[in-house]
Amino acid sequence: MEAEDFWLEHVDAQGESHGGPLEVMWRARFETAGQVRAFPSYRGQRNFAGWYWAATCADLVGYESWVELGHLMRLDADPDVVAVVSQPFRLSWRFGGRGRRTRHTPDYFVRRRDGTAVVLDVRPDERIEPEDAAKFAATAVACARVGWGYERVGVLDPVLVANLRWLSGYRHPRVRREPVADALLAVFSEPLGLLAGARAVGDPLTVLPVLYHLLWRHELAAELRTERLSAASLVRLAPPVVREVGWDADAPEAAVAG
Repeated sequence: MEAEDFWLEHVDAQGESHGGPLEVMWRARFETAGQVRAFPSYRGQRNFAGWYWAATCADLVGYESWVELGHLMRLDADPDVVAVVSQPFRLSWRFGGRGRRTRHTPDYFVRRRDGTAVVLDVRPDERIEPEDAAKFAATAVACARVGWGYERVGVLDPVLVANLRWLSGYRHPRVRREPVADALLAVFSEPLGLLAGARAVGDPLTVLPVLYHLLWRHELAAELRTERLSAASLVRLAPPVVREVGWDADAPEAAVAG
């Protein structure tokens, strides 16, 4: 039986709770919503919860595991993402229009630059039980009904995670120094080794942080998925990214078919 009678609950930026049919509540500004539930904390806890400062939205975003943190860094480094919210809403539904309601809280709500939205669940493949799979499938059905994308993602490649973790240390906008940034973009107009390009601009101690920031911002590009970043990594200009927000921040639903 397919899930139906979807009900959505969320907490707004002022901390007030709201609930109603999915077809009504999906228009809420989830990119500014609060977490619908707190992270549990107890003795002997095996997962590691925490808060990550996301440069994308200049705010703290929660995570409940190292796997979630890896995806959070990936999203924060994605130039197409403009907002990420943890535990954005609680979804419930019935099967066949009767029986008790099944509930699920997705891990992340992602707003993209073009106004579209993606709901994310993070769960390693080996930890998905039949009940979990049913919840993920029902959540995908709910998202499709209101024009949201849905993804269930697992463990990221450790090489990519290591590179993201390193570059995330340079994600804050204050790291960027315009004279140095401009010089680096000029030097890497042709592919060049990371350290050689830094030395061509100046003292690596002052140039490298700016270089790492430009890699994080996707203004410069290097192979991050299959190779650990090193002095010999080939760096080049990244394809240009349109960074103007292409949707009305006061009416995000206008850009999504519903």
